[in-house]
Amino acid sequence: MQLTETHRPTLDQALGAIRSRAYWSPHPEHPKAYGETGAADGLAAYQALLGTRFELDQPGTDGWTGGEVSPYGPELGIEYPHPDIEVLLPAMRAGMAAWRDAGPETRALVCLEILSRISARTHEFAHAVMHTSGQAFMMALQAGGPHAQDRGLEAVAYAYEEQTRTPAAADWSKPQGKRDPLELRKQFTAAPRGISLLIGCNTFPTWNGYPGLFASLATGNPVLVKPHPRAVLPLALTVRIAREVLGEAGFDPNLVALAAERPGEGIAKVLAVRPEIKIIDYTGSTAFGDWLEANARQAQVYTEKAGVNTVVIDSTDDYKGMLSNLAFSLSLYSGQMCTTPQNLLIPRDGIPTEAGHKSYDEVVTDLGAAVGGLLGDDARANALLGALVNPDVKARLEAAAGLGEVALASREVANPEFPDAVVRTPVIVKLDGARKFWDGADDEAAYLSECFGPVSFAVAVDSTEEALELLRRTVREKGAMTVGAYTTSEATERAVEEVCLEESAQLSLNLTGGVYVNQTAAFSDFHGSGGNPAANAALCDGAFVSNRFRVVEVRRQA
Repeated sequence: MQLTETHRPTLDQALGAIRSRAYWSPHPEHPKAYGETGAADGLAAYQALLGTRFELDQPGTDGWTGGEVSPYGPELGIEYPHPDIEVLLPAMRAGMAAWRDAGPETRALVCLEILSRISARTHEFAHAVMHTSGQAFMMALQAGGPHAQDRGLEAVAYAYEEQTRTPAAADWSKPQGKRDPLELRKQFTAAPRGISLLIGCNTFPTWNGYPGLFASLATGNPVLVKPHPRAVLPLALTVRIAREVLGEAGFDPNLVALAAERPGEGIAKVLAVRPEIKIIDYTGSTAFGDWLEANARQAQVYTEKAGVNTVVIDSTDDYKGMLSNLAFSLSLYSGQMCTTPQNLLIPRDGIPTEAGHKSYDEVVTDLGAAVGGLLGDDARANALLGALVNPDVKARLEAAAGLGEVALASREVANPEFPDAVVRTPVIVKLDGARKFWDGADDEAAYLSECFGPVSFAVAVDSTEEALELLRRTVREKGAMTVGAYTTSEATERAVEEVCLEESAQLSLNLTGGVYVNQTAAFSDFHGSGGNPAANAALCDGAFVSNRFRVVEVRRQA
């Protein structure tokens, strides 16, 4: 393998990008970038997987399991190897020494080869992500393909940067006056912690999975991939490609393995407390994230959990742009993103705009109209919304309509290509920030709880100052992956910034164009901060990789 010649320039560019924070991506977003036959080949490759056994040739297979059903309706019918962890875990450790001794650069270049091969099969991955997560095809192609690959490469770049911060060797000489100096030869090795467990999520199996996978692998740790039972295929394909590359590069393929579980087995809890597991990456519910942090004491645990994302609407000089931007943010992937805004804090006396003063009711009504206009055409609605990923999202959506006055009702959208898909437009519900237990309603309990899915609350507040206090309380108590704000006031802008700096929340100000609060760009934007309850880590920064290895020193008399 000509790894250095092929991939070292890309690694150098990635290292430059994480330092400059400028836009850069080696992975094309456009579907046509993958060749004239790329789309047809990818679909054929995906279809060839359906109804088959997904062979991996990994040790310790004691049976087969499966059961994925596309949110669009069809059963995938794929069976995956079920692991005997007493056999698989020792096999994964066997190749650690050689992988460690290969050094940071070789590990990084092998990871880049894995990503390169994944990239070449982006269309195949797009169908796999679409039919396990419910993302619409174009989003599955972009977020599940190049954007996920970018996040994986970003993690590799940070891993390389942190591991090479210390030199591999040094000559040490301490003067002793008239006597001979004291001289030592010192060697420093980035030593991996042990087996890393990746617990995948249903909604973004690759985008959320690749940072931890590649951060651990690039720092010398074997990675056991435990996918969400409804979204196994994208990560199984990743494991297969990683094993192929590792073997071809002369390393043990068992450095990466798959742990697919039987229905209701709960294998993640079993694996998480095994002494061999030294690192855990998890995206999902707060309850299980909290359990991991409390119980997997032998492991370094990185979690992305739930939060209540908030937008403060104080004023704007681009009213239509604000409404359009928010409408898209609320609609994308049916709000099934950890970054989608939930609470819109609006002064009850309204806001100043370039089009005149707008009352609270006008703002909410106009936002509902913007969402309705965006999703009025069913073809465009399907392309933006995708499908509801599971029945729990549908239940929350239906229950939300009973929490307050409905400003925008959700409607059912038919998908002609997939008639069994459950597609719903967002609901917007009016709540009052000052009302608690009034007429049987508990508005505070509603807006201070995450309602994952296409549900947003337009919360009336007495003032922008009250909005900022509610923002602070929300981030501090419930966490937030994103915060947005619209204001023409420099003082308000500074006040919002101060809240987000003090509570460690990522802030987007006055977005009115083609960049949205729920989208982040690898190499430039940080996803999460690790400083509030929504997540204990950021994707990606030095802290995300540096504790996946320890520097071990060997001193020799010179």
